[in-house]
Amino acid sequence: MAAYLQWRRFVFFDRETVKEPSGPDGAGAKPFALPPGIAVCDSGRGSLVFGDILCGAGRCQIWFLPRSLQLSSFQAYKLRVTHLYQLKQHSILVSVGEDEEGINPLVKVWNLEKRDGGNPLCTRIFPAIPGNKPTVVSCLTVHENLNFMAIGFADGSVVLTKGDITRDRHSKTQILHEGSYPVTGLAFRQSGKTTHLFVVTTENIQSYMLSVKDYPHLELDTHGCGLRCSSLSDPSQDLQFIVAGNECVYLYQPDERGPCFAFEGQKLIVHWYRGYLIIVSKDRKTSPKSEFAGNEAQNSDKQVLNIYDLCNKFIAYSSIFDDIVDVLAEWGSLYVLTRDGKIHVLQEKDTQTKLEACKCMLFRKNLFEMAINLAKSHHLDSDGLSEIFRQYGDHLYNKGNHDGAIQQYIRTIGKLEPSYVIRKFLDAQRIHNLTAYLQMLHLQSLANADHTTLLLNCYTKLKDSSKLEEFIKTSESEVHFDVETAIKVLRQAGYYSHAVYLAEKHEHHEWYLKIQLEDIKNYQEALHYIGKLPFEQAESNMKRYGKILMHHVPNETTELLKILCTDYRPSGGSEGPGMLEGKKANSEEFIPVFANNSRELKAFLEHMTEVQADSPQGVYDTLLELRLQNWAHEQDEQIKEKLHNEALTLLKSGRFKTVFDKALVLCQMHSFKDGVLYLYEQGKLFQQIMHYHMQNEQYKKVIEVCELYGDQEACLWEQALGYFARKEENCKEYIAAVLKHIENKNLMPPLLVVQTLAHNSTATLSVIKDYLVNKLQKQSRQIEQDEQRIQKYREETMRIRLEIEELKASPKIFQKTKCSICTSALELPSVHFLCGHSFHQHCFESYSESDSECPTCMPENRKVMDMIRAQEQKRDLHDQFQHQLKCSNDGFSVVADYFGRGVFNKLTLITDLPSGKTATTIEAGLQRELLIHTKRST
Repeated sequence: MAAYLQWRRFVFFDRETVKEPSGPDGAGAKPFALPPGIAVCDSGRGSLVFGDILCGAGRCQIWFLPRSLQLSSFQAYKLRVTHLYQLKQHSILVSVGEDEEGINPLVKVWNLEKRDGGNPLCTRIFPAIPGNKPTVVSCLTVHENLNFMAIGFADGSVVLTKGDITRDRHSKTQILHEGSYPVTGLAFRQSGKTTHLFVVTTENIQSYMLSVKDYPHLELDTHGCGLRCSSLSDPSQDLQFIVAGNECVYLYQPDERGPCFAFEGQKLIVHWYRGYLIIVSKDRKTSPKSEFAGNEAQNSDKQVLNIYDLCNKFIAYSSIFDDIVDVLAEWGSLYVLTRDGKIHVLQEKDTQTKLEACKCMLFRKNLFEMAINLAKSHHLDSDGLSEIFRQYGDHLYNKGNHDGAIQQYIRTIGKLEPSYVIRKFLDAQRIHNLTAYLQMLHLQSLANADHTTLLLNCYTKLKDSSKLEEFIKTSESEVHFDVETAIKVLRQAGYYSHAVYLAEKHEHHEWYLKIQLEDIKNYQEALHYIGKLPFEQAESNMKRYGKILMHHVPNETTELLKILCTDYRPSGGSEGPGMLEGKKANSEEFIPVFANNSRELKAFLEHMTEVQADSPQGVYDTLLELRLQNWAHEQDEQIKEKLHNEALTLLKSGRFKTVFDKALVLCQMHSFKDGVLYLYEQGKLFQQIMHYHMQNEQYKKVIEVCELYGDQEACLWEQALGYFARKEENCKEYIAAVLKHIENKNLMPPLLVVQTLAHNSTATLSVIKDYLVNKLQKQSRQIEQDEQRIQKYREETMRIRLEIEELKASPKIFQKTKCSICTSALELPSVHFLCGHSFHQHCFESYSESDSECPTCMPENRKVMDMIRAQEQKRDLHDQFQHQLKCSNDGFSVVADYFGRGVFNKLTLITDLPSGKTATTIEAGLQRELLIHTKRST
């Protein structure tokens, strides 16, 4: 029980009297006055609603007062209005009144949005009596969902209407409660889908559960209250039912009694407004004879209106009024109606004003907790609350209460700059306070890297390993610090195991490996960790740390690299179950890892070439170089032979076609003779092969090279002859072999052969005697053949010239009797040509392509003409001539060929005749004239 006498008083409301609107003349407005006889009132939907008991002219009005203060009314009953209930979420007004004398109250439901002759539409009327017993209605309440309405009576009965209260057809009325004490208050409480009805009488309080069949009830207390002395709080007080007795105010849940407050005095009116409890009580401690009828006694005693803040336990406002009718809440203010017709408005001050008014007093008296509660209840923004917490913390800090101060500073996190607090607690004696603040700063994810560093240093200074482990071993979703910074600090402080744990948990692979390799020196564990990483991370880390691992754990490192470059799958399954297909890295990029580890490098490269034939070229190049090095340095003959075969096999694998020069250089560097010769052969470097044998003075090999490749490169024989010619040794056998081949292939002119051998002092005339004799004999035979051919061409030319002269000077007699095409007997009309061929005219026209050419001779003539044209075209091909002359072994034959084509002379065929026609044109003309003459004769 809390005594209100100990509660502090504030003035959080401004009191004014409602005045009429100012007139056009701007004269001072007078207080607004309500119509006389107001008996009941309520508020909601933007209006204050009043009901009177005046019976003048048989009229009883319900009045509406909007914010504009323009009163309006309509007749609701003939005698009096006794109760009003305005729903807050619907434009529905429920009233209880009397239309005739006697105890016969009527309930009317009004739809304020619909009109009937200018008045609100009355949607339902029914008598408000429990059964057939006439009794007075004492209280009324309606559920905001329009499905429940409860009416309390003076005889202790409660009638419940369930269903649509606006219609008779869709609702059901029944007696819910019967008793011997007048019902003084009703209230619906909705919590989720559960609906309760609180019923209070002058002697007890009960709770009914309406959402369950048979409506079970529970008696909450054995004392009650007077009329209008109960109310339902809002969710800030958990929708508790408030019952105000003369000594205390009690709060109830549907199943139990809650706290109580010792507010003495006879309570007349109780309301709940925006977290405040409003109580109107008599100013003096006198009570009427009957508690139930006490509120109807119209005495002139002063009444006190108190507004309580139950959460923060202070009185927000207190004032004395004359004979209060009721207190209404609308338009964000409280309106106090007094019996003299005046309306007093209580306007709550804004939050900042209220806080400024009370802060000075509270801070001055160091009542910070009350100031904080007050600020929270009035929903002060976080900046304002933070300032109060800061001042409270400064107050406690100055008093030496560092533990309490740090708790207040923690509440400023997010608003107050952390450095303000940190500077106060940097002293070593207050390091535990600083640690608590930094912990909370991290929990709220507001710490930066410097704060993390400072907190971890605090842990290490305090030697608090348990707190340190608790801090770093939070779950992934609760990490509130910069992990990388924490790893750095822990590593620097020597907490390697903690740093490794943090790096592994949060997948900072680089830091994990760096600590394992550089600090802990656990190479095996580091290698195992890399094997669990996803492919990309495993690849990058092996490139970075591969040399260190190869130096300390070469075998295991080599095996991991083999897997990484062929078919890598993380050993820990870090890439998920969907990673069915393995990945492979570029094996060439890992060759530098094997520096100073040639044995492991060879094993790695041989493995790659075996399982992955399409390995990068660098793998094969390095493997070749490695095998050549081993071969060159090996002393054991058997092993050397084996290495020799391995290197040669690798060369013959066909993997060095694109890097021919590089492989050749490697073989030459290591004096790998067979490899050099093989590569020369593959590159068709036949001259280099021969020069290689020449340098080693292997005469037979020189002859073999010429025999093998001389057909592809004829100059090899010439070079061989020059080589043997320069030797002072007796090389007659080899010179003879070369000369024999030169003679057979006619590769060199005899004069050049003689000049070449003239440099050799050991080569006598007997060496080339047979060659020269054979050469001269061949030339003699060639001369005889050429002279015979010349004589034949001269005779043929003479014959052709005689024929031409005969055609020009003598008539041509055509004696053909058969057609040259169909071989049938020749008949007129016919066509004759000077060449001696004759045709039927119809055969000629069918087979001839030109009127001036003989179809039989035309193919041969065209060949001759094509040859002539080709010779004319080739006369100017000097570049081609020069090239052939340079590349040919017999330049004389090339010159003779071009001379025969007329390259060096102007072509002297039948040229410019007097008529400007060629011989072909003349012949064509003669044939045309003969054809015309033949046609005329027919």
